[in-house]
Amino acid sequence: MKKLVLAGAMASLLASCAQKGPQQEQPLQQQQKTNPEEIKEKMQWFADAKLGIFIHWGIYSVNGIDESWSFHNRKISHADYMAQIKGFTADKYDPQAWADLIAASGARYTVITTKHHDGVALWDTKLNDLSTAKATPAKRDVLTPFFDAIRQRGIKAGAYFSLIDWTSDDYPGFLKDSSRYQIKDDTARWERFRKFYQGQMAEVMNQFNPDLWWFDGDWEHSADEWEAQKVRKMLTTHNPNTIINGRLMGYGDYDTPEQNFPVQRPSFRWWELCMTINNNWGWQPQDTNWKTPYEVITIFADAIGNGGNMLLDIGPKADGTIPPEEENVLRELGKWNKKHETAIFGTLGGIPQGHFYGPTTLSKDSSTLYLFLPAKQSGEIMVKGLDNAIKEITVVGNGTKLKHKIVGKISWSPVPGIVYINVPETVLDTYMTVLELKLDKPVKLYRGKGGLQG
Repeated sequence: MKKLVLAGAMASLLASCAQKGPQQEQPLQQQQKTNPEEIKEKMQWFADAKLGIFIHWGIYSVNGIDESWSFHNRKISHADYMAQIKGFTADKYDPQAWADLIAASGARYTVITTKHHDGVALWDTKLNDLSTAKATPAKRDVLTPFFDAIRQRGIKAGAYFSLIDWTSDDYPGFLKDSSRYQIKDDTARWERFRKFYQGQMAEVMNQFNPDLWWFDGDWEHSADEWEAQKVRKMLTTHNPNTIINGRLMGYGDYDTPEQNFPVQRPSFRWWELCMTINNNWGWQPQDTNWKTPYEVITIFADAIGNGGNMLLDIGPKADGTIPPEEENVLRELGKWNKKHETAIFGTLGGIPQGHFYGPTTLSKDSSTLYLFLPAKQSGEIMVKGLDNAIKEITVVGNGTKLKHKIVGKISWSPVPGIVYINVPETVLDTYMTVLELKLDKPVKLYRGKGGLQG
């Protein structure tokens, strides 16, 4: 008879490498160079948080075009791209309203672009004049009031920071088919850029002390060329509790699959699916392919069921307003999160696929199993291989108690029967119903092939 006792980190035993396809802003998977055991204490809030809100805001919002990539890929000239800087007004920007919306979504953290690949800083950098404070009609640092508003609400604050800077004359890369120089041919020029980008990073570090760093662009150079180990040491010496994403050539704390949900769990112990509400990161008026609240909720449930987080992106307009479609998704997601919070926040990834046809999560002690029902599924649902006695079944956020029956349990066989739970239509949630199964002990699953010997 083969059984597997699942408690605590059981989901991590099932982890395997993520299968990622090539994407513009997604680096090749790097082998983690940090020791998970050494960072597990600081990672606990991240593991419990489950949901973050990503914000892509910059001069690309003026004309509603691809952030940085539009000039890099020669859709428009670099000069035309940078001309947008004169249209970034932020005249309707209300950081308190942004923070209220993020709080309403149920998110426990947020990440905002401090600087994208175009090199335009959203804070008042002292290292050049390319910032919203100096070069745009907004004439201000737009990050400080946002970080203040977020922290007033008890939400963790993260900083997206592009390592690459395609506008800087000292950076080698520029367009997709041309570069300014090769590092081996001009090491002094590269060293100037390293001091510049690390200097800007130090400004963000000292001014905002991010709870989380979300790097991007590491794929263009090696860990040694970026001085990735030095960067990590600088940030963690300043704030030992700061968390770093996996886009630092292996010197990060967690993995960041992008857009497409990984069929298998990423290899890092902690991971986060970053995803847009439509098809683009920043505001683009022609993109009306909005994900529905149901689609976002089911993707989110799948992520947490696999032991991960979701970082859901919004793209404000250049005036600081947030599209109503994005606001609607965040508010509907928040209503669902509030109703089902006991099954979401502070939980563990659930039981392996095959035992239940849908996402699952577990309480910290693994003695409560949460089932997320796909679509508006009523009638009998099935759980296989559950070698526990079920003490009670409750519809989360509703309170209705449900009954179950066990079929196929043979007295002389060690194989547990199949659990069937009857779910009436009257208890179904608008988007996704969740059931709470109180078990007699930490979840124990039968993993054999059936028969007398199991």
